[in-house]
Order: sequence, then C-alpha cells, then structure tokens
Amino acid sequence: MKAYRAAILRFADDRTALYEEDGLLVIGPDAQGQPVVRAVGPYRELVDRFPGLSITHFPGRILAPGFVDLHIHCPQTDVIGSPAEGLLPWLENYTFPHESRFHDGEYATEVASFFLDELLRHGVTTALAFATSHPSSVDALFQQAQQRRLRFITGKVLQDRFSPDGVRDQTEQSLIDTEALIQRWHGVDRLGYAITPRFAPTSTPEQLHGAGELAARYPQVWVQSHVAENLAEIAWARELFPQSRSYLATYADFGLMRDRSVYAHCIHFDDDDRALMRETGAAAAVSPTSNLFLGSGFFDYQGADRVGYRYGLASDVGGGTSFSPFHTMLAAYYVGREGQTKPGLSLSPQHLWWQHTAGAAAALGLAGEQGAPSIGNLNPGCEADFVLLNPQATPLLARKTAQARNLDELLFSLIVLGDDRVIERTAVAGQWWPAQAAG
Repeated sequence: MKAYRAAILRFADDRTALYEEDGLLVIGPDAQGQPVVRAVGPYRELVDRFPGLSITHFPGRILAPGFVDLHIHCPQTDVIGSPAEGLLPWLENYTFPHESRFHDGEYATEVASFFLDELLRHGVTTALAFATSHPSSVDALFQQAQQRRLRFITGKVLQDRFSPDGVRDQTEQSLIDTEALIQRWHGVDRLGYAITPRFAPTSTPEQLHGAGELAARYPQVWVQSHVAENLAEIAWARELFPQSRSYLATYADFGLMRDRSVYAHCIHFDDDDRALMRETGAAAAVSPTSNLFLGSGFFDYQGADRVGYRYGLASDVGGGTSFSPFHTMLAAYYVGREGQTKPGLSLSPQHLWWQHTAGAAAALGLAGEQGAPSIGNLNPGCEADFVLLNPQATPLLARKTAQARNLDELLFSLIVLGDDRVIERTAVAGQWWPAQAAG
C-alpha cells in the first residue's frame, strides 16, 4: 500500500466538497487487485491505523480527484485555435480536412500519443473522446490509452452522408466495423467503447437505425453524439428528420438515448427535451469554452437542475480552446452568469469542480452504481486516479490563495488563475505519471 499526506479534496453525495487541510490518502489493492482508495480522512485520525506504512508528505499541496472530460475530439488536437465564422464553416474548412489524415495508422498513433499525454499533463485521468471515421484511429487511441492504464472511452465516428471524401464512411461497413471494435476493445483493462454518430444530420436513417440496434445489443457500451449546439444545425436536423418532435428526439426515435448516452452541448432545449434526457438517463456534456468560441449559445443550468437531468463538464477540444479543466470551469462560470437568453446564476466553486470530477463520473455511469467502477472522487473504494495540485504555482496564484478565508475562496482562486502549472503530478491507477514523477 501507499500513503500520501497533504490537503485532500473530495465530494459527498450531495455535491458538496469535503476538505481536509491535513489529510491522509491510503491507496491499496481491492479484491481484484486493482488500486483503489483504501482510506481517506484526517491524518491525525488515520495514521495510527497503518503502523509501519511509509507516508509521502506533500506540504502545501492538495490531493484531488483526477478530472473527467465528458467530450473531447482527439483528431482535432491540431485544429484547436483555428479561426472560423461558426460551427459548420469550421467543420468544412478545418476539421474534416484534418480528420481525413487519420486513415494512416502511424499518423493516428502519433497524434493519439500526444493527445493523451496532454490530457494527463492537465490532470485529466478519464475522457470520453471522439476518434474519426477510420477504425485505425480507434485502434491507435485504445492502444495508447491502454499503455497509460487510463480509464478511457472512445469510438469510431459514424458519418455516411453530407461529409467529404476522406471522412465519409459506408453505411453497412461502418456498422460492421463498429461491432468489431466493440468486441475487440470494450471492457479490455480500463477501456470502454462508445457508439459514435457524429451528429444526426451526417448519418442516414439507415446508419442511425443500425447504431440503435447496436446500442440495444450491447447495453454496457456508451453512446455519444452532438445535439442542439446552434440554431443553423437545429434547423438542418429538423429538415432532415421532420417526423421527430425535436432534434434531440431524433436520437430517441432511433434507440440512441439510454443510460450511458452522452450528448455534447444541449444548449437549445425546451422542457420536453430536458424531460426526455431525464427519463432516458442520458447526460449532457457541457462544453463552455467551445460554445463561447463558436458563438453557439449558453447551457441553461437552471433548466437542467429544475427538470433534473445529469450533466458534467467537457473541453470539446478542438472546438474548445484549452485542455485545461481550470479554463473549462471558469468558462462554465461565465456561461452560468449569462442572464439575457436564460436565467443567470452564479455557480459555486464547489459545484464547478464537482461538474468536472464526480458529476462527470455520474454522467458516465461510473460513480459506483450497480457495481460499476467508481471514478472522479477520492472516497473509499474509488479507483486511484488523482492529481497533486500546487496552489502556489504562480506568484499571483500564491498571493491569492494565501488570502483565502474558506474553501470556496481557495477553489475559486484556482479556477480563475489556474492552468497546467497547477498540476504538479498526475496519478493513474495508483501510479504517478510519468514514471519519473514517483514520490
């Protein structure tokens, strides 16, 4: 077993933070030999329970759950920061040309390796990611994630129409490839598969129907797509699927809304859409830096909580502007505050942090429900994915955090002023990454 002494941040079931200024985190194997949190709490209360155990002390540092990114595009790593007039021009001019390169397995592997290292450098230990329409891009991502022992979910993009040569797939073959990838990768080590229609307009009804059949055949895999991101996209979807009550309902009509379904954006919803999310168990991946960058709109937090469906935070790189969870949490605060197009509210620092850890884990169905692994937290039994934070990482941050009078002020200082420099170390499955960071 391993033990670490530092300040410790984790979350209770009611979304509130639990914080020990002088805490002890003990990591050891569970019954299956997997590294999990064996004990956590005040140092003074736990230390005598583990006599003889070597304890690594991190004075002035904070141990916190690894971040969970609910929606990100690996092949858009090199598209981040590209200027565009909006979503559809951005896809046409940047995203699709770049994604067409992922038929090359060596290229896909190089990008996947950089992408996963960048996630870990920013403290992200679990992600639900898009690959491309090429099976080789999925294999590359899974192989690289497996080497890093990550809990990682991805899938081949389905897009058999309204897509250029190089990324457009063939309906029947796309479904055959998807099932083969599910059987090859889902449940291997800490990996999971996601059935991945890009978004409803770029799939024929036949492809969506086949995806829904696969979702029914493999209920333990995930489903991921985009919905209701901007008004032009919504109008296009309504033209293509006039029989559906709404853009969101299109996915339900094809059997693609259930537990473990995650839809990015979910901005332009009415209460019927919100109720459909709640009733089917689907979750929203809130992508605030992307929505601000592309001018898509503002996620309605008040509406989501009033109707009661699950959500968590996502970077959406490359539409989003940063891998950093701190930048994403700050953008979510801006989005929550906007009160012209929806009710405005101030999201608490604890709630912002919860959205990117335990809340995102719950949205994935990975918060320990029904025997599923538990991630995104540091409570006993949770998988041992965590980060070591340095609240003195920059002079301004050190000055600000030294004046924090309570936990909210400390967390908000990190959210507003933090970046990758705050992430001093990242631990995956109980091991520091990279290996030379061991302590």
